[in-house]
Amino acid sequence: MVARTNLLVTGPPGSGKTTLITRVAEAFAGRPFGGFYTEEIREEGRRAGFALVGFEGGRGLLAHTRIGGPCRVGKYGVDVEGFEAFLGAIRLNAPEHPYIVIDEIGRMEWYSQRFRTTTGTLLATIALRGPAEIEAIKARADALLRALGREKWDRILPAVCRDLEAMLG
Repeated sequence: MVARTNLLVTGPPGSGKTTLITRVAEAFAGRPFGGFYTEEIREEGRRAGFALVGFEGGRGLLAHTRIGGPCRVGKYGVDVEGFEAFLGAIRLNAPEHPYIVIDEIGRMEWYSQRFRTTTGTLLATIALRGPAEIEAIKARADALLRALGREKWDRILPAVCRDLEAMLG
């Protein structure tokens, strides 16, 4: 049997995946985590894009309605070059970050080759539905998948923290 070393949280948009993952990262403060979470960019009361926030500092742009080009998810253009620069700046695969927290493994992020080759993932949110590559990640033998449904993120927070603690040993 393969040891489960990756904890994935999925759910529909707005279900609290980002909030959950930031609360788990807070609960495990002091551990050698690297990674990032996303924040909505709101303009005139509407979602206009997504910003990247490093857990150890640093910010970047993932996608925005004003970005053109072929890398698109819905109305959002993805800033692939900026995303890859952000990943390099936060040193996602650095030796001092054996544990990685990612929000999220989704279609926008999948445009980045650098992102797709990230290793050592321990805790990540993942799209509820996605291309075959994302579905394959959820089906991996070394992954434990937790799904957010009608319950709020705070109801599964204790279980996710227990799962993570067991994986960290």
